[in-house]
Amino acid sequence: MNEQRRLRLLVGKVGLDGHDRGAKIIARAFRDAGFEVIYTGLHQSPDQVVNTAIQEDVDAVSLSILSGAHMHLFGKVIELLRERDSGDIKVFGGGIIPEEDIPRLKELGVVELFTPGATTEDVISWVRENIHPRAV
Repeated sequence: MNEQRRLRLLVGKVGLDGHDRGAKIIARAFRDAGFEVIYTGLHQSPDQVVNTAIQEDVDAVSLSILSGAHMHLFGKVIELLRERDSGDIKVFGGGIIPEEDIPRLKELGVVELFTPGATTEDVISWVRENIHPRAV
């Protein structure tokens, strides 16, 4: 039997942002769509998120950032993943991110960003088309 394993996604809340409703909604939508989901909870450091992603052998990290610190936090998570030989873990996310910051975030390695108005169906569809199980 050559059955492909389910996608494992980490939903992370990094920094001091205390607003987690969107992250919980997307985590539940991912679970209901059949993905395995690890939710970090609030107030995680980039280091904690990366450690969890590596320990849980996730295929992708989805960050929810509403604090305005998106440039630093996305960049730091990607940097730490690369430093720890886990740069193949994809990073995407959403939140309050100004349009003018999106090209720079993609240059840093963020594969996709979802801003207000994106539906859970949009995000799930994108994940199914763009995130694949990593070789383990």
